[in-house]
Amino acid sequence: MFPFFKRKKQGEDSTVHASELLNEQSEQNEQSESEVKTELSLHPLMQVSVEQKYYYQFLNNELPPLKPNQISLSGIELKKENDRYVVTAFVRNSLEKAIRFEETTLLLIGPNGEMLGRKTFDLSELGELPPRSSRPWRFVFNESDMIAREVPTTGWKLAFELRKPHSLDLEESWEKSLAEADKEKLEQLVRTLKPPKPGEINFMGLQAALNAEGNLVVTMLIRNGSNKNIQIEQLPLVVEDASKEVVARGGFTLNLEVKANTSKPWTFIFPKSLLLKENIDLSQWRAYPPQQ
Repeated sequence: MFPFFKRKKQGEDSTVHASELLNEQSEQNEQSESEVKTELSLHPLMQVSVEQKYYYQFLNNELPPLKPNQISLSGIELKKENDRYVVTAFVRNSLEKAIRFEETTLLLIGPNGEMLGRKTFDLSELGELPPRSSRPWRFVFNESDMIAREVPTTGWKLAFELRKPHSLDLEESWEKSLAEADKEKLEQLVRTLKPPKPGEINFMGLQAALNAEGNLVVTMLIRNGSNKNIQIEQLPLVVEDASKEVVARGGFTLNLEVKANTSKPWTFIFPKSLLLKENIDLSQWRAYPPQQ
């Protein structure tokens, strides 16, 4: 008997719907009773021995079928090498089309559901994952990525950290002062906008007007696409009007927290003395932090 037949998978499987991870839909019929067997796919640059290839093929043949439109991580092996943990797992695609990943956060989870480690990987290196395929891949967790001190060699699993839908984050003062109808409009806007890319922070203009004192009042949506809360203490802003001329510049001192994966509205007031133009056309405008 070949020795690799004695080597069993050490990890478990975790599965998500493709739309939860890639924000895309497939034309596959999910109402059918069909199951999807995934074929082994080795990365073109991956160098494996003949025995390793047979080993991966053997394990892949033993994997349970997936349902249409699923992406799965199936744990193969976990080893400690010096001060890092090397996890090998199949990345599986049951879609009828090839898929690509970008930066993706993975969780290493223990047998009782406890989190053992967490790390963001650049999965573009995985390349294009063909339709109905399983590709073995190595994921390296450094000690700084680990939460647990002791890691079991069996019963663990890798899982995708799914991002919650991008949502509205209102400061307490806004919660108290905004009418319910205005809150609903803001929530609807945030839901319909394309969310920021992972890790991206951007600014979107909501409203600009001159008040009775001649000050320029600009309301912005601060959009946090990262998985961490951000603290904004200093924010320089430039405002352009419809002529694309700069009509105001200012620096604002804030103590503002924008929660992870949320958008927060905030109003900035440019005193009349800071305005650079008399006749400002706000039929179109934009405000942005100047490039450092």
